[in-house]
Amino acid sequence: MKHSTHVENPDVILIGSGIMSANLGAMLKRLDPKISIQVYEVTDELAQEASHGWNNAGTGHAGICEISYTPNRGPDGEVDVSHAIQIFEQFEQSFQFWSYAVAEGMIDNPGDFINPVPHISFVHGQEQVDFLKSRHAGMSAHHFFNEMEYSTDRDKIASWAPLLLDQREQIPIAATKMDGGTDVTFGTIARKLLGWLEQQEGCGIASGHRVVDIEKENGRWNVSAKDLATGKVRRNTAKFVFIGAGGGSLRLLQKSGIEEGKGIGGFPIGGQWLVCDNPEIVEQHRAKVYGQALEAAPTMAVPHLDTRMLDGKRSLLFGPFASWTTKFLHKKGSWTDLPGTIRSHNLLTLLKIGATNIPLVRYLVQQGTQSMQDRMDVLHVFHPGAKVEDWKLIDGGIRVQAIKKTDGEAGIVHYGTEVITDPEKSISALLGASPGASVSVNIVLEVVKNCFSHILDTDEGRAKMKAMIPTYDLDLKDAQHADFFKQAHAQARQTLQLD
Repeated sequence: MKHSTHVENPDVILIGSGIMSANLGAMLKRLDPKISIQVYEVTDELAQEASHGWNNAGTGHAGICEISYTPNRGPDGEVDVSHAIQIFEQFEQSFQFWSYAVAEGMIDNPGDFINPVPHISFVHGQEQVDFLKSRHAGMSAHHFFNEMEYSTDRDKIASWAPLLLDQREQIPIAATKMDGGTDVTFGTIARKLLGWLEQQEGCGIASGHRVVDIEKENGRWNVSAKDLATGKVRRNTAKFVFIGAGGGSLRLLQKSGIEEGKGIGGFPIGGQWLVCDNPEIVEQHRAKVYGQALEAAPTMAVPHLDTRMLDGKRSLLFGPFASWTTKFLHKKGSWTDLPGTIRSHNLLTLLKIGATNIPLVRYLVQQGTQSMQDRMDVLHVFHPGAKVEDWKLIDGGIRVQAIKKTDGEAGIVHYGTEVITDPEKSISALLGASPGASVSVNIVLEVVKNCFSHILDTDEGRAKMKAMIPTYDLDLKDAQHADFFKQAHAQARQTLQLD
């Protein structure tokens, strides 16, 4: 359904209709009911790019099963689990905010967008078995993960995920499991939140509109949006602009001309999935199983075998597999996107990154030229008994990894979402990758703290934020807050109907 409501000269313009803009718009409107907001989206439907269910892993990334979040051992030789703990805390804020939205009637039917799915880490080979044992020891000692199970028993692991043991050879294996994991359809949450927002006074959504220019004049941002159906360009102004356009954000950040955007480039990586809809096989697997990272693979390409709830039915997805592209958007992108963002201020950075990331380039070439059998060989690491006739290959979304001068020889294979904000705190742009959607509430909360501090500095504003995210001002990682965390988490699970 195309949206065509317009608000002239609003307080806030949100570019993009994905999970980031949806969370930010809803949060700002709950904090200040008088605030006016206009959303522009390039596709006719909302949340069709990175937030769309088929264009991401759908994992509620909470650090439970993602081995790549804990790649290092500390000085004591044990696995460092601090990053997984941090990710869990950030996802908890999303968890609580979406629970609040359900409780307040902003969105309905939580089963449409979030479902309980166990999260499992699975490894093979004695070295990785030892690694996972150390990881489990560190994680289960923390109150976020004290329900995590660990096993090397083949029968036990088979009871958790039978496909993992189907025709598997006799080599050492191990797995961890937590039943508190989730499968999330971020696009559905975004559409529900934006549907609520559009009904509020002073809020509008115009889909099928591509923002073609952003410039600042007299303390306000002039935003030009082209109606793709008519060709008409509509000009609007706002005090604050949020660029949450996924792969399209870099181009718009460059058009804004802010100094903070200089020197930043973007590297697009396409994604593909193997999908199984055979009911007999799908029924045997109810979990998200993450394994070991493939050599030279970017962070979005850690292999996993997932239960997904999409389009009203349960499917199995395996991947992702990377593909080479110069497009920045899956549906509305162009082959000119990558060359179109090359500037004098980021050219040397892009060239240096390319020269120092030969393994990644080699990996992308290998991924783009592999056959279906090559992909099945990777799947067999997880599901040895998989048959090619039960699986099909589909294209997924595109991730544009931000490349900065500070990356240097460290390259572009890193986590996190970059939040670029000007000194006047009048514009923010998001660039980056995993685990973005899962921790989207934490990200936009930082935007609110940074750019709308005048709201949170009041007793009323703090009370409203506390209602939305009961733990937002606490360090949940600290053991002194363990009881409060468990209470708030249990309440959110109940509201989201996950029990």
